Amino acid sequence: MDLRTRITAAMKQAMRDKDAARLSTLRLINAAIKDRDIAARGEGREDGVGDEEVLSILSKMVKQRRESVKTYEEGGRLDLAAREEAEIAVIEEYLPRRLNETEVDAAIDKVVRDTGASSIRDMGRVMGELKQRYSGQMDFGAVGARVKDRLAG
Repeated sequence: MDLRTRITAAMKQAMRDKDAARLSTLRLINAAIKDRDIAARGEGREDGVGDEEVLSILSKMVKQRRESVKTYEEGGRLDLAAREEAEIAVIEEYLPRRLNETEVDAAIDKVVRDTGASSIRDMGRVMGELKQRYSGQMDFGAVGARVKDRLAG
């Protein structure tokens, strides 16, 4: 079952369960996907976006909410931070399992070997391949520094 179908089914279930918080988050996800669909159609892709782009949208939504949580906690708004955390939990249900540190290092090593990367000039190619293979499974902001260290060393 593709991600869109799973999200739509979950939205219907949340309506039946009268789970307003979950329903609200699922509607936000659906709206973000539809926005990207409209943009894709404008670019000539009549099918809209695929699962890869949906994963990218979800990852971006989680990242935005994590930044909001940090801001709210610094501002003493723990109620808003808790709401954002709840949204993160719902969104992450549709993302692949996050890789642990050891798995991230192994993935970096594998992509460096597969691409034949040997210097810092190959960083863009390595990052692009990591994003393609492991979308939603790692924090690419943090991974960038590790790839740079790996290629510089």
